[in-house]
Amino acid sequence: MSTPKDTNKSWGGRFSEATDAFVARFTASVDFDKRLYRQDIRGSIAHARMLASVGVLTEDELNSIVGGLEEVQNAIESGTFEWSQALEDVHMNIEARLTDRIGITGKKLHTGRSRNDQVATDIRLWLRDEIELIGLELGRLQEGLLGLAEREADTIMPGFTHLQTAQPVTFGHHLLAWFEMLERDYGRLMDCRKRLNRSPLGAAALAGTTYPIDRHYTASLLDFDGPTENSLDSVSDRDFAIEFCAFASLLMTHLSRASEELILWTSAQFGFIDLPDRFCTGSSIMPQKKNPDVPELVRGKTGRVNGHLISLLTLMKSQPLAYNKDNQEDKEPLFDAVDTVKDCLRAFADMVPAIKVQDEKMREAARRGFSTATDLADYLVRKGIAFRDAHEIVGNAVAYGIRHNKDLADMSLQELQEFCADIQKDVFNVLTLEGSVAARDHFGGTAPAQVRAAVIRGRERLAQRALPVD
Repeated sequence: MSTPKDTNKSWGGRFSEATDAFVARFTASVDFDKRLYRQDIRGSIAHARMLASVGVLTEDELNSIVGGLEEVQNAIESGTFEWSQALEDVHMNIEARLTDRIGITGKKLHTGRSRNDQVATDIRLWLRDEIELIGLELGRLQEGLLGLAEREADTIMPGFTHLQTAQPVTFGHHLLAWFEMLERDYGRLMDCRKRLNRSPLGAAALAGTTYPIDRHYTASLLDFDGPTENSLDSVSDRDFAIEFCAFASLLMTHLSRASEELILWTSAQFGFIDLPDRFCTGSSIMPQKKNPDVPELVRGKTGRVNGHLISLLTLMKSQPLAYNKDNQEDKEPLFDAVDTVKDCLRAFADMVPAIKVQDEKMREAARRGFSTATDLADYLVRKGIAFRDAHEIVGNAVAYGIRHNKDLADMSLQELQEFCADIQKDVFNVLTLEGSVAARDHFGGTAPAQVRAAVIRGRERLAQRALPVD
């Protein structure tokens, strides 16, 4: 019996009627998985070379297939390739065009593989390429943070807990906290890349193949660290996509926290920084407005990426081994998570070096809220007073300052001695903002010298990424 009309000829031999038009559209993935075409063609060329190496294809057949696939890629990239929804996906579209060009030899390409291991390979290749790009953008943002931190190593601002003034810190030190978040994100990204860098190709539909394939050779041609170990797991595993989205969710959470601070700092109530006009928009009704749209959008897109992580986790939670059609739903969340992360990193990497710091406003804010209270308590401890007693003494002094609208540094020596006779003139060395931050001169501290040292270490870490891996 011939294949029914309007049914995919790659699998329609056992069917007696054509696929319903709606079902064909509903089950097709070509509209979104066609972005895998480069990886699909690269994987097919590697598979063909392996088949030739084990004697399944002749040298002439190999050359015909490779040449045909290169022509298909040129057609796609020149915009002359016509994608067919009837052919379901990127794999069958490319294979059908190849067969049209080179004839029956094109049909031999699929020997020893399935679309199940083919798509698993394509996604890994694609995500590996995207991880490289994301890593570069992440590094560019980190370099921008280091540059800004170095410039603002002496700039004093209030440090907050509970969004209440806590202790003075340097703005450079605050920026380096963002740097450390991103450094952990980079480590997670590289961990993800390491685990995904195994080749499923050759696992075929689920059980492997009876042909004498060489999976190690194919993996080597595709720059994988080696083949995956188990054919069932090879075609059904999407841990790498979930792991990437977990990385992406944490990265976006960090960018969202930074966005929240940028949004606060640009407000009239803070006025700590100014963002260049090119990263902001105005209001259609309020002419004075300058809205920090870039950080607001990054903050908003965090929920989008978190949703993709939950989507993939839910997709996989009940799937029996091995491949199921459910897995077609893995691509759109993954694709969008990658696109969103790249866009947000690019926006931040462009924006951060252009931040204009209003250092006087930061300093004035740090003078309010009794930010050197802990320094006064530490001073009393050095005078031999137990910390808990020192804490109570300073608390009384703060209460006095609140009643009289006077910061600790603005009180006279006589006023301070009303709370503790051990306080001497040298107390004002620790009650100044500069004295407070300079006193925290240890590894990881906020002192300007420590900020500059941390910037040097940060640049050394970024430079290490460019070194070849053994």
